[in-house]
Amino acid sequence: MRAAQPKNLELYVTPEGRTPFTEWLAALKDIKARAKIRVRLDRLRLGNLGDCQPVGAGVSELRVDFGPGYRVYFGQEGNKKVVLLWGGDKRTQAADIKRAQTYWAEYKKR
Repeated sequence: MRAAQPKNLELYVTPEGRTPFTEWLAALKDIKARAKIRVRLDRLRLGNLGDCQPVGAGVSELRVDFGPGYRVYFGQEGNKKVVLLWGGDKRTQAADIKRAQTYWAEYKKR
């Protein structure tokens, strides 16, 4: 079994200078949910992808087993760089995936 490779987490920044993932996380009213998501991101940083699957167009979905089924959407460059794009939950999954794919396509153009 291979050892997990640590990842560098980076936030996607829009051309206007916004960071959508940070805005989404800060807008969550459930403090426990925010904490669970941060712990999940710490595991990702250590290289533990856990419950994760590709959703198309270079974007993957990291599932957080808490509350309404939170999701973190990201793109990956190589084996070490992870770009956090957007977050959501199971209820808004289809729209969240499209938004994350749009952000990833914009990021890749730079």
